[in-house]
Amino acid sequence: MTEKNNSGCSQESCSGCAQAGTCQSKKEDFGAPVNAHSQIRKVIGVISGKGGVGKSLVTGSLARMMREKGYTVGILDADITGPSIPKMYGVHEMAKGTEDGIFPCIAQDKTRIMSVNLLLEDEDAPVIWRGPVVSGVVTQFWTDVIWGDLDYLFVDMPPGTGDVPLTVFQSLPVDGVVIVTSPQDLVRMIVKKAYNMAKQMNIPVLGVVENYSYVKCPDCGKEINVFGESHIEEIAAELEIPVLGKIPIDAKIAEAVEAEKFYETENPYLQNIEL
Repeated sequence: MTEKNNSGCSQESCSGCAQAGTCQSKKEDFGAPVNAHSQIRKVIGVISGKGGVGKSLVTGSLARMMREKGYTVGILDADITGPSIPKMYGVHEMAKGTEDGIFPCIAQDKTRIMSVNLLLEDEDAPVIWRGPVVSGVVTQFWTDVIWGDLDYLFVDMPPGTGDVPLTVFQSLPVDGVVIVTSPQDLVRMIVKKAYNMAKQMNIPVLGVVENYSYVKCPDCGKEINVFGESHIEEIAAELEIPVLGKIPIDAKIAEAVEAEKFYETENPYLQNIEL
C-alpha cells in the first residue's frame, strides 16, 4: 500500500518534488483567518451522517450547557439551506455590520448566533444556492463575523459529508466534533461515515450523542424504544469513542423549541461532558 502524507500526496509522488518535505496538512493549507476582532478559544463541530437526527438540538444543548457553566458561547449555523438555530432561540432580527465585519445576533441567554436567516429580509425565503456559494458563506461566517471574545464556538453542520463539512474542516481550526445519531439499524454505517470523514481530516472525534433514544411513559415511567433497540454502545466501543449522552423524546425540550425559548432549556441528558 502506498503511504500518504497529511496533504494527500504519496511518498513516491513527493520524492521528486521541489517542495518535498514541506507540504502541510489540508487543514493548514486552506485555513481561513478569523476576523481580526474575534478571539475564539475552542471550535466544536456538530455533525451527522444523515438528516433529521436532531443535530441542531444537540448543538443548542451543548451551547446551553456551556453557558450555564459561565462560558461565553457562540453558534455558527453552517446549515445554510436548512437553518433552525435562530428560530429555536427566538432570534428574528437582521444582523448588522460595519466596515470591520458583521455582528452576530445575541439571544436572551447571551449566546451569539450567526445564520443565513439573519441576513435575509424574509427568513422564510428558500436559499437556492450552489455548493461553492454555500461554502463561501460558511467561510465568511468565520472571517467576516465579529464574534468577539468567545470560549466556545459551536458549528451546526448540515448533514452528510459534502461541501460544507469539508469547508469547515479545512478552513476553521476545529478542535473536535460531536457525532449525532439515532437508534435505527442503519446507524452503524451513518456514524462510521461521519467518523471516517473527521479522521481523514485529522479532526478529533469527541464522542457520539444518540437522539430519539426512547420515550418515557408518563403513567408508569417505562422507557419505550420507539425507533428500535439502541446500538450506540457497541458502535462507540468499536470506534473507541465515548457515548456523550442518550436523549429521549422529551416534551419539555420540544415545547421550548416550539416556543422559541431554547435559551431557557436545560438538557439533563448531556451532563458532565468535557469539551
